[in-house]
Amino acid sequence: MSLRIIFMGTPEFSVPTLQSLKQAGHDIVAVYTQPPRPGGRRGLDLVKSPVHQASELLGIPVLTPLNFKAAEDREVFRAFHADVAVVVAYGLLLPEAILSGTRLGCYNGHASLLPRWRGAAPIQRAIMAGDAKTGMMVMKMDKGLDTGPVALARDVEIDDAMTAGELHDKLMLVGTHAMVEAMEKLEAGDLPLTPQPQDGAVYAAKIDKAETRIDFGKPAEAVHNHIRGLSPFPGAWFEAEINGRPERIKVLSSAVGEGSGEPGTVLDEALTVACGTGAVRLLRLQRAGGKALAVSDFLRGTPIPKGTRFLPTAGQD
Repeated sequence: MSLRIIFMGTPEFSVPTLQSLKQAGHDIVAVYTQPPRPGGRRGLDLVKSPVHQASELLGIPVLTPLNFKAAEDREVFRAFHADVAVVVAYGLLLPEAILSGTRLGCYNGHASLLPRWRGAAPIQRAIMAGDAKTGMMVMKMDKGLDTGPVALARDVEIDDAMTAGELHDKLMLVGTHAMVEAMEKLEAGDLPLTPQPQDGAVYAAKIDKAETRIDFGKPAEAVHNHIRGLSPFPGAWFEAEINGRPERIKVLSSAVGEGSGEPGTVLDEALTVACGTGAVRLLRLQRAGGKALAVSDFLRGTPIPKGTRFLPTAGQD
């Protein structure tokens, strides 16, 4: 026995779940993913999503509607006569016609411990907030934004040096195993659903470019969490004067350091920077168009002497 599954996902995060459901013997009757987007070396070529590419390798039909407003797209979805839809980072809000378009409904793999961090950027937001724990949840979707009842949960610890990229990879594997287990239980008629708590809901808004700049006026721990929460993408950054010109420099790794001073001031030769309280050590940096480098290698090519004060963010003196 196996389930007839419609899989809905887009980024690399979704791919292992798709592959594992296929390996578990389920019949993946169709895959829905975001349409190809401009990309390539010059941004002129249309690039298929990671899920699109993986689906083609598996020989699964792929559909890429912009949305489900057209009656034809909703009818095509229903015509697959699927038992269930599995949704992992698809990138579209699903209308009622899709949520009810399979025999058993739609189940979503979400990267947080709901109701905390509902929404688009739960991995980054958990780290930026300094959370010590997150997880993967399989929930049955309803009309709300990540508000449906939970079928299965797996906790994941966040240590104080973990970046969003590292947590992404860990949750990707945890989520894969959780979804395969959930579908096995669903097929057996043994997948309980528990309503989410009424209290504790927090929303994980999409990361805005305007919030990626580092504010050294904040406490050192908050600056460190900001840096690791945006690493490797989109990357937190500061602005410094290099060879007489202002330049953005990304910081991909940091640690809480020792020392104090005017926020944004370099305190030593190892690139420890004063914050509103305390200091952070910048450990891995990247200039525009350059490679990410350990701080010692970065400073050999781009000296930043003790006493340098980075250009302030808007509103700072």
